Amino acid sequence: MGLIVRHSSTPSLPPNFMQMIPSGNVYTSFIIGFTIHLVIAIEGKQCSMSEVTSAATLADLFLHRIVESKDATALLVKRGGRFQPITWNQLAGDVRRTAAMLVRLGAGPGDRVVQISENCYEWIVVDLAVQLAQLVHVPLHASLSGQQMAWQIVDSQACIVILAGDHQAKKISSSIDQSSANVAFLSFEPCTIRIGIQEVRLLCDERMKISEVEGRAIEGRVQSASDPDALATILYTSGTTGEPKGVMLSQRNLTTNTLSTLNAIHADKSDVRLSFLPLSHIFARTCDLYTWIASGCQLALAEDRELVLADCSAVNPTLLNGVPYFFDKVYRILTEQGKAMESANSLRSALGGRMRLCASGGAALPDHVCQFFHDHGVPLVQGYGLTETSPVITSSTATQWKLGSVGRTIDGVQVRIAGDGEILTRGPNVMMGYWKNRAATDEVIRDGWLHTGDIGQLDTDGFLCITGRKKELIVTAAGKNVAPVHLESLLLEDPLIDQAMVVGDGRKFLTALIVPHFTLLADEARSWGISVTGPQEMVADPYVVGAYEARIKERLVDVSQHEQIVRITLLNRQFTIERGELTPKLSLRRSVIAGRFAKQIESMYV
Repeated sequence: MGLIVRHSSTPSLPPNFMQMIPSGNVYTSFIIGFTIHLVIAIEGKQCSMSEVTSAATLADLFLHRIVESKDATALLVKRGGRFQPITWNQLAGDVRRTAAMLVRLGAGPGDRVVQISENCYEWIVVDLAVQLAQLVHVPLHASLSGQQMAWQIVDSQACIVILAGDHQAKKISSSIDQSSANVAFLSFEPCTIRIGIQEVRLLCDERMKISEVEGRAIEGRVQSASDPDALATILYTSGTTGEPKGVMLSQRNLTTNTLSTLNAIHADKSDVRLSFLPLSHIFARTCDLYTWIASGCQLALAEDRELVLADCSAVNPTLLNGVPYFFDKVYRILTEQGKAMESANSLRSALGGRMRLCASGGAALPDHVCQFFHDHGVPLVQGYGLTETSPVITSSTATQWKLGSVGRTIDGVQVRIAGDGEILTRGPNVMMGYWKNRAATDEVIRDGWLHTGDIGQLDTDGFLCITGRKKELIVTAAGKNVAPVHLESLLLEDPLIDQAMVVGDGRKFLTALIVPHFTLLADEARSWGISVTGPQEMVADPYVVGAYEARIKERLVDVSQHEQIVRITLLNRQFTIERGELTPKLSLRRSVIAGRFAKQIESMYV
């Protein structure tokens, strides 16, 4: 359920962006009649929200941007090994014709269009075209199995499915049943695989059949029928437990959250945003894609998530969103290269030289990583939210942040803490409900408040602190409540620990599965005079195990007795998405991991 950001503010409290802190009192964020006093940084100037109330939908937002920016550079896309510029007008032409193509294929207002692809230029074109044609975008995670994709295609009752190419077509071809007979399949690349009885048509060929006049007719239609309460997208959650649920977000959900988030980060036309997070996730969709449109800045699409630092050198971005794993990786790279303390400019240089703000979401950011970025002149702020909240609830800013906190609520959003510590929220960003699942909707939205499932606290300044997931709380045999996420974040501050999962529900004491950082451990082992040849030998060496036990005890010196890790098991491999042990946001799938390593866990309680 979790995703990225939360924030609400009063005129006297500036907005903020990401995670954790205590109180117990309700922080009543002052809702500023969303069309009156909210000031946003957009189009390179300050304008009141009342000036942009016409942007009631994503299509309105995009059409407004085209008029304002025209031949200015919109996108930087890697082609032939170099980033090539695409103007707003060029993008608009492709969006209009794609929208008309979707309508020509028989899609009408409210119909669902599934897209399965990694990030690319065409992904953005399709998303905007779906909005322009008043359809509903259902982006699926490219990492899903064919069976998972087929289930979501059928469940959403999609009439059109757009694929990257043969790879995705092959995954779903054996899983889709005869219900695909009435579905049109298209792909970005030539596709030789048939899906059921359907041929997969090449999208660019179909688009070429559309004239500019036909494309502009679609634009005129949406301008005369703008509905902020219309369904804009369905996003299937890939939570840590249970069957995926389709989160329904309206046009209003997304536009209000985009503008409030933009107010927190103050992006404008002078910024260059580098995007590498999957656009199929709402974090990147709202905080990269839609804030880019609203602000009129440039958006550079990273070619490969493993080459982000190289892309930073190529485009010199000023804004970057990421997950804690990425920022921790940057910290570790600089540490391994001996550059972490070399100079104040080492981090800024690694990020292209112009970075003014990084934002982290999706999971808890280790305090030492956050502090490292701030100490090296690159503010790294945290935010908090859920897919169900479009997603941003709170946000920190470059000047308003606290270690361990996810910031204050953004404009228009309210947060309060229930008696059991659960975080509740309400505002124009809260979802319409779950697709075809009224019971699940009623379970999480009660008396107008969305029950997030997260446990947290608010301090006297309105900063929110996330301490764990309600369903993930460990209750020991002695009846003590333990938040494993908090303990895991403390363990991950040790550079020799790459991943960690705390265990102990119903047990007499806590234990932990630890994945070492094998590169750093190999160097450390040599300094200890230990000759080891690989991960298997490392984790079995008694001296190495003892060293980890001592380091873990040091990391947990300030927590209570019942929160101490009594025993550990070092694992010889990482938890991965491919094995189903991590969600696409890199959150632990605890039940899967516990089942897979049941033997190792039980051995710690013998």
